[in-house]
Amino acid sequence: MSYQEAIEYLFNSAPMFQNIGAGAYKEGLDNTLLLDRLSGHPHRSYMTIHVGGTNGKGSVSHTLAAILQSAGYKVGLYTSPHLVDFRERIRVNGEMIPEERVVRFVKQLKASPRGGMEGACSFFELTTALAFKYFEEAGVDIAVIEVGLGGRLDCTNIITPIMSIITNISFDHVQFLGDTLEKIAREKAGIIKEGVPVVIGETNGNIEVRSVFELTANRLHSRIYFADELHHEPVESELKGDCQVKNTQTILTALDCLRENCPDLHISEKAVGEGFLNVCKLTGLMGRWQTLSQKPLVICDTGHNVGGWEYLSRQLDRMPRPLHIIIGMVSDKDVTHVLKLMPRDAQYYFTQASVKRAMPVEQFAAIGKQCGLTGNSFPNVAVAYENALQNVGNGSIFVGGSTFIVSDLLSRQ
Repeated sequence: MSYQEAIEYLFNSAPMFQNIGAGAYKEGLDNTLLLDRLSGHPHRSYMTIHVGGTNGKGSVSHTLAAILQSAGYKVGLYTSPHLVDFRERIRVNGEMIPEERVVRFVKQLKASPRGGMEGACSFFELTTALAFKYFEEAGVDIAVIEVGLGGRLDCTNIITPIMSIITNISFDHVQFLGDTLEKIAREKAGIIKEGVPVVIGETNGNIEVRSVFELTANRLHSRIYFADELHHEPVESELKGDCQVKNTQTILTALDCLRENCPDLHISEKAVGEGFLNVCKLTGLMGRWQTLSQKPLVICDTGHNVGGWEYLSRQLDRMPRPLHIIIGMVSDKDVTHVLKLMPRDAQYYFTQASVKRAMPVEQFAAIGKQCGLTGNSFPNVAVAYENALQNVGNGSIFVGGSTFIVSDLLSRQ
């Protein structure tokens, strides 16, 4: 079996949220607990850090992993979704899981009795089981585990970490997590564990959200840190998006938390600086205000909800004009609210990603024009990008609106 055959089997044998959305979401931890038991509870053999939140959890997870690597630890990193290669999700010291290990995993699935776990589990449940086992096999010292969706019922939530992090709360996946910030906070707070310290990145002054976290932490005897109430000196980072200012405060507070609660972990200031400055090189992070070209200036970003676009819209205002924006979104996002945040003086290339969740370009373009945006429709990202390159002149290009739009762009590079 080739790696490509293994990947196609894995993508097609289990529901994949990345492609189909709600149909792939399986509430509850029963399958994950069974897989974990069959695997011998591998996550118990190494320390873990659990990172949840609406926005920023990917940047925080990668940067923490980079810092721990710089401190000399062997670090597992589990994130989602991937942009180009499935193996991006599972890394050890920045190196993706080997193709042959993925093939072996799929062979084991295919060899199981018909109607076995591969038919009952979601794609993410299977992937999580593979990641936890691979980290054990690789002998990692510590693994940074990013929550997939929500927190309380996310299948990563079987771990007992040395620290939990919740970056922030904003509206996303409301069909699963609730239609108020307080309800969403309750789901995210589900990763707080008995006696395990928790870092809250930002509450944006929302008393109800803060109260949810405080009550949960108090009930579970967990020390709680609010990063937006603490002061840290700025740190130079390889990641340049406006949102990284908040993410940096969250990360520095998390490091304070580790030093106070995990004295056996030794993280020097030199390691912190090296991790921030080399996060992409050390962990393979892509798609966070990533510059793909200087002439013309081409930037992409995976921001895909209102919380993310409140930052991105300000950054777009600072990009050179004329500005050409290639954009598409998935159907289960607050499309109208996002498009109302977009600059009116840009030329738009409305398109759709190559996933079933993508909003059809005709529908998306119609909403864009209702929001006062000017542009044309293109059947896919590649065609939209080629047209933008032909028209950009001395201007700049931005590509985004969805993780999957960026994925399609990077896949053609």
